[in-house]
Amino acid sequence: MQYRNLGQSDLKISLTGLGTMTWGFQNTLAQGFEQMDYAIDQGINFFDTAEMYAIPPTKETYGSTETIIGSWFASRKNRDKVVLATKISGPGMGWIRNGSNRLDKKNISLAIESSLKRLQTDYIDLYQLHWPNRDFYHFGKTWGFSPKHDVVAIEANFIEILETLQKFIVAGKIRHIGLSNESAWGTMKYLQLAKEMNLPRIASIQNEFSLVCRYFEPDLSEVAIQEQCGLLAWSPLSRGALSGKYLNGARPKGSRLTIETRPDHRAHPQTEIAISKYVDLARRYKIDPCQMAIAFVNQQKFVTSTLIGATSMEQLQNNVEAINLQLNDEILKEIELIRREHPLPY
Repeated sequence: MQYRNLGQSDLKISLTGLGTMTWGFQNTLAQGFEQMDYAIDQGINFFDTAEMYAIPPTKETYGSTETIIGSWFASRKNRDKVVLATKISGPGMGWIRNGSNRLDKKNISLAIESSLKRLQTDYIDLYQLHWPNRDFYHFGKTWGFSPKHDVVAIEANFIEILETLQKFIVAGKIRHIGLSNESAWGTMKYLQLAKEMNLPRIASIQNEFSLVCRYFEPDLSEVAIQEQCGLLAWSPLSRGALSGKYLNGARPKGSRLTIETRPDHRAHPQTEIAISKYVDLARRYKIDPCQMAIAFVNQQKFVTSTLIGATSMEQLQNNVEAINLQLNDEILKEIELIRREHPLPY
């Protein structure tokens, strides 16, 4: 396993991070335990979760993933072996705190205390804002994104958020803070305010990044490198599609797209064309398509950890093996040729 520093801290996290969002819906408690045990054995020390998991999000499964992780900590007595990250949900989920889940002092305080209880721990290593209060361009909103913000009000809210998180850091309940599904402007604004007001510094950004979703480049990648605020890359397999299992309309039994209740913003003819080209490339080089996709993300200088999630141990083991794969210049050049042909598949 390889390790990289989380932001400017001396905390080292595994380049392969364990995603957990299927536990409590697609995966049982026992299966979650099996995945965590395996991850630890492989040198993975970074686990990422969120209060709203399991996915797809529902009122009935809200908090179930954190509860499974908490039960594992209680059973294994190994909290010190894990760098634990979780997130507070932004606005939009009506069942979270009775729909009053705007990022502010009240909701952050409630969310942290509730997560600590479910996780059966005294502290969270990395506490992240799952998505912002304002309109944002992630989750398929890229093409319609038109920022019209009251900057004064946003700055006041950012300060309230940072001041609230600072109190929890002082109390020892969280160690570091991060963003998720954030823009370059939002990230730099948080960093600016933290510096000016001596408030906690953002350590990471958790955004989507894969062969077919490279919106993190170039602006956020520059921020990540220059400001030492690296990417925690989610969905490096683009919901599993880069395995090739959904090509030509296939829907394998038990796969994510057979149970997902939300619209799929990735479902476009051009997306399938791009994915088929990447899958064909991997097979031509006799590389597993999933491992090629994950290795590509791992090799980016702005990435701190690549978050992999799986519903089966076979998938997890295969994806973890990508840590041993180094893509050579020849295959990287071919990846760039495909990207030029299909720069924005969705």
